[in-house]
Amino acid sequence: MAIPKVALPILLLAAGCGGEQAAAPDSSPQRPTRIVSLDLCADQYVLKLADRERILAVSPDATADFSYMRDAARGLRTVRPVAENVLVLKPDLVVRVYGGGPNAAAFFERAGVPVLSLGWAADIPAVFHVIESAAAGLAEHERGTRVAAEMRERLARLPSRLQSPEDRRSALYMTPAGVTTGPGSLVHEVLVAAGLDNFQTQPGWQPIPLERLAYESPDLVAAAFFDTHTNHPNGWSPMRHPVARAELRGRPAVSMRGAWTACGGWFLMDAVEALAAGAER
Repeated sequence: MAIPKVALPILLLAAGCGGEQAAAPDSSPQRPTRIVSLDLCADQYVLKLADRERILAVSPDATADFSYMRDAARGLRTVRPVAENVLVLKPDLVVRVYGGGPNAAAFFERAGVPVLSLGWAADIPAVFHVIESAAAGLAEHERGTRVAAEMRERLARLPSRLQSPEDRRSALYMTPAGVTTGPGSLVHEVLVAAGLDNFQTQPGWQPIPLERLAYESPDLVAAAFFDTHTNHPNGWSPMRHPVARAELRGRPAVSMRGAWTACGGWFLMDAVEALAAGAER
């Protein structure tokens, strides 16, 4: 039940938006004290919301440069999302987004280990639902409330996103692998939250539109994952094309750290704020 290496440039959390759930009090016997996190995205929530002494193990990616909570993960035990490796640790809660594959939750539950499954988020409101769900499952309702409240405050402090159409600026999301994304992704929602129009109009993940860039340019480039050692171009990458390289050299650019968008979480606000500041400039 091992999962393949995390796919970058982005991994996103659960879709939908739900109400708050009451968490168990700290004295409850259901409060987990031997928590194992199976993947990068689950790591972020476990490390943010749970006390260190309650965390039994995190995934091998928890300390990677694209992990937002990497500093908090240092020194903790790591475990691969393989059933035998996890069960030998005797956890009282397994937290996962994708770790262990599609049958992992059912397997661990049959083995008597509770599982907190966090899914993907399609937009920023859905991130709030994941925060609330993670906090409830970890019996950290108060911490989750604080994280969500801070995120809402940061959104409220952004410049007005209701500019007239002629004043709006466009941005093209670019990665070292020559990939961008259009409507239907959380990156698109981040651009919109920052008050920008997405230069890429085709939905989903696509190669950088080189032909269009030859005669039309965005106002701003959102350069993501250029600070990491992952997804850097090979000989066939569109990023090696002179048109793509010219965009990076000739356009105003916002450097987006890989950890800001590797998963969906409160840390997306770092990307939103950086993009909004870039649009203002």
